[in-house]
Amino acid sequence: MSHPAVINPATGETIKTYPQISDDQLQQVIASADKAHQGWSRNSSTDERAALLRKVGDLHEERREELAAVIVREMGKPVDEALGEVDYAANIYRYYADNAQEFLKDEPITLRGGEGSAFMRSTSLGVLIGVMPWNFPYYQVARFAGPNLMTGNTIVLKHASQCPESAAAIEQIFHDAGFPAGAYTNVYADSEQVATVIADPRVQGVSLTGSEGAGAAVAEVAGRHLKKVVLELGGSDPFILLSTDDMAATVSAAVAGRLRNGGQACDAAKRFIVIDELYDEFTEKFTAAILAMSPSDPTVPGADYGPLSSLAAAENLQEQVDRAVAQGATVATAGTCSGTFFPPTVLTDVTRDNDTYHEEFFGPVAFVYRAASEDDAVTLANDTPFGLGSYLFTTDPEQALRVADRIEAGMVYVNLVDAGSAELPFGGVKRSGFGRELGRYGASEFVNKKLIRIG
Repeated sequence: MSHPAVINPATGETIKTYPQISDDQLQQVIASADKAHQGWSRNSSTDERAALLRKVGDLHEERREELAAVIVREMGKPVDEALGEVDYAANIYRYYADNAQEFLKDEPITLRGGEGSAFMRSTSLGVLIGVMPWNFPYYQVARFAGPNLMTGNTIVLKHASQCPESAAAIEQIFHDAGFPAGAYTNVYADSEQVATVIADPRVQGVSLTGSEGAGAAVAEVAGRHLKKVVLELGGSDPFILLSTDDMAATVSAAVAGRLRNGGQACDAAKRFIVIDELYDEFTEKFTAAILAMSPSDPTVPGADYGPLSSLAAAENLQEQVDRAVAQGATVATAGTCSGTFFPPTVLTDVTRDNDTYHEEFFGPVAFVYRAASEDDAVTLANDTPFGLGSYLFTTDPEQALRVADRIEAGMVYVNLVDAGSAELPFGGVKRSGFGRELGRYGASEFVNKKLIRIG
């Protein structure tokens, strides 16, 4: 039996452990979720479900201070960012509440021949399981649970083992908002139990955000049992600089893009690809700006960034940096790793034969590459197994659209970073996964798009 636990990464203190769910209890959870779908879902209106979701958003706002404090101690997120994440989650629930009628309205089809009419109707699929990561404990759940509860699906939620307290807090919010038993249930389950849930005939789909390995394992089980899957996996997102009329602002954006959440974001800017004529200036100023940052106490407002999520995460990142340097990379760093507090680091001269060239670095480590031309920059950007997000900086509007079309990624942000929002679809291609969350597309992943033809 595994025991999810709150282990403060800043101090190493184990604050509280939580018991794993038993197999019998898990069967009761699935039965309750199925019952809620057969009863509550089929008998509630879109407006009624929207009202419940709006209350969930309101409760996030009302409890923002205590919710933020939970994830500061669970995974080391600086308190300013933690508060921002709670607010973002609240906005996602409200977004789906506000747009529920629009997203679920019937869509008429113009017939090419014959009498009568036809239309598409979106209805719920049933019980879904969500497997969520530790790096954004509230936001990740919101973007899965919000659209699916709006539709009328019911949720079994398996959160990351290091986020049991926030997982419980989220479940309490759904209960206090008025959702019926079984509509949303948190479970402290292990990977074998997750596989059991996916295989259960009452469960209709699974959404996972996490590592490639976890995604492959879940997709294998889901495929074997013919279940719908949405996967959001890793990323090694390029930040492409082709031209700028304000280098200081561009460097500031680059630093923000890399250090959000301490660099522990799948869609963070990680590989900085700079046109030859700007490379020296950018690299000098970017390196100086990055190295001026430092990890510090996440409970104190104004922290540049906090500790990494765990000691294992810090050790893994250090091993990756050491391998990169051993194989020829040049390193600039502001110090040495101390426990989970990892120093900001910039790597240059990382060639394609370096083992780390195609790896994702999860933390405050940036790669900088020189590009000889626009074509070379695009080639470098696409030379990765990942395809989640990307960032493109240029003063040429035509170049912006031309390059954006060529980038192999699910998202391209032009001349800005950290610009995600509830209405903007999120997801990737290649080994970054498939399917979309957020926006209209996120509302249509787990629905029965039912054709109704009337003669």
